[in-house]
Amino acid sequence: MVGSLVLAFAVGGFPNVQASLLMVVPVALAGWSTWEMTRCLQRRWSFYHGGVLLLLYADVLVLALVVFLMLYPYAKWLQGI
Repeated sequence: MVGSLVLAFAVGGFPNVQASLLMVVPVALAGWSTWEMTRCLQRRWSFYHGGVLLLLYADVLVLALVVFLMLYPYAKWLQGI
């Protein structure tokens, strides 16, 4: 989860965001980690289940940020160009 976020910042060239096809790799890693986290959920609620839900929410936030970093260079209207 954190590794894909760091990789997205490195590949994207933050703060000078640039378009790169390599951004597909962090998106795929973040999606894979989210999928793997959903496999840890249990059928009955417990504190373990609640902890996994919190980590799953964090994974979804990281996935949204990485997808935003991937799509931002193509949205010229957001950059004021």
